Amino acid sequence: MELQAIKRVYFVGAGGIGMSALARYFVMRGCLVNGYDKTRTTLCAALEAEGISISYQDRAESIPVEFLAPSESTLIVYTPAIPANSAILNHFKYAGFTLHKRSEVLGIISAGQFCIAVAGTHGKTTTSAMIAHILKATGFDCTAFLGGIASNYNSNFIAGENNVVVVEADEYDRSFLTLHPDIAVITSMDADHLDIYGDATQLQESFRLFAGQLKPEGSLYIKAGLPMAGSNTYGIGHSSGISATNIRVEGGHFVFDYQNGSTSIAGIRMLLPGRHNIENALAAISAALKVGVPGEEIKKGLELFTGVKRRFEYVVRNADHVYIDDYAHHPEELKACFTAVRELYPGRKLTVIFQPHLFTRTRDFATEFAQVLSTVDDLVLLDIYPARELPISGINAEYLLDIITIQDKKILNKTQVLGYIEAKNPVLLVTVGAGDIDTLVEPLKAIYHA
Repeated sequence: MELQAIKRVYFVGAGGIGMSALARYFVMRGCLVNGYDKTRTTLCAALEAEGISISYQDRAESIPVEFLAPSESTLIVYTPAIPANSAILNHFKYAGFTLHKRSEVLGIISAGQFCIAVAGTHGKTTTSAMIAHILKATGFDCTAFLGGIASNYNSNFIAGENNVVVVEADEYDRSFLTLHPDIAVITSMDADHLDIYGDATQLQESFRLFAGQLKPEGSLYIKAGLPMAGSNTYGIGHSSGISATNIRVEGGHFVFDYQNGSTSIAGIRMLLPGRHNIENALAAISAALKVGVPGEEIKKGLELFTGVKRRFEYVVRNADHVYIDDYAHHPEELKACFTAVRELYPGRKLTVIFQPHLFTRTRDFATEFAQVLSTVDDLVLLDIYPARELPISGINAEYLLDIITIQDKKILNKTQVLGYIEAKNPVLLVTVGAGDIDTLVEPLKAIYHA
């Protein structure tokens, strides 16, 4: 479809973090935007407040009359998370509409524009938000579609007035292969989504195909150590490419120097914690330098970046207690989160509440999950959040708990969690997971009277 022809847009699964960013974009363009979602979440409520009509009944009768018949000016966007037997999804299929995934729509939007695409099994949301913030804060400008709520803007969509678009490129079901970026970043290629790819080799091949979509004069930035060749590699202490050196913690914040062989930026102070975020910053700085933003301006912008909601987000931070909430749901993400916590708060007992996400991911990485969860001091497991999946026999929270080696471990439901935390009053608490564990954040915050 031609972007200029689109006048009406219907989202099947409007409340998804990536879908909602697109919905906001089309509202900005003056389109009529409607949609469906199973549950009225906080994000759905925010969309409604912005003028988007959302139905929560999966019935064809709930579709507005403007979307009943196919039209060259009507765009139907769906998420693969919607069940195949959805009545609304099937109405559009059988009524003759051409359905588009979010990634295909991003391809339509970014065609003809200067596209900066960030891919990776983890790190892509923070890195894409960093790039967008640097470009906005320095006055370079951009439009951005993010997979999380950027704290500086309280939105997953950032509107711009130039022809530069920053997109989070999703590897799930090979969605990112619809993009043809001018600048591409690959932050990680750890095995994940094996229900889609089958094995790590197929996942890696998909990332190589993504890199191959780069425009002829484009630039590719790859984290050092990934199984992919590239001239622009970045990493902490990386000797032959883009590197972060002289890393230290000052006043509770990480500080480092950037070096790419021709450009040096000294004493960058990060509001975000963790060495993994320093690596994300290396990619963001490199992308901003590539489009011509001066190094000192990048430094000023990056030092004002407050992060992404649910990415190492401080919920409580005072002299007596620290409570951090994080979206981590892969063993490598958990490891990065816990490492950052330990480095910032050495000597404190670490209490973790973890909600496993997907039966297949829990099954495929059970050993790795057990290893990293065994590094905490006190662990509470919630039941597995199924998302789009049906249960798998024998794969449950009990299965995971049995192979975790620490003594202080237990399975609780959400009500029990609140009672447990109120009684224990831990000085250092972290909640992690990608399901609905975020519904515990405000009740837990209230326990700390914060």
